[in-house]
Amino acid sequence: MSAERKGKVYLVGAGPGDPSLLTLKGKHCLERAEVIIYDTLANERLLSYAPPRCRADPCGEAGRGT
Repeated sequence: MSAERKGKVYLVGAGPGDPSLLTLKGKHCLERAEVIIYDTLANERLLSYAPPRCRADPCGEAGRGT
């Protein structure tokens, strides 16, 4: 039987678009993330907290190219 790797999922609110309103807990989650799925309406400066090897995938209406 193979060992299963368990992870956690966090929902981090970006507020009204001002990165300075991100909570410390939200920043900590972004700094430790392996994968970020973000709404394309969120301020992309928030992704600067992610580690270099973190995969960041856009979602939402604008992310679909429609």
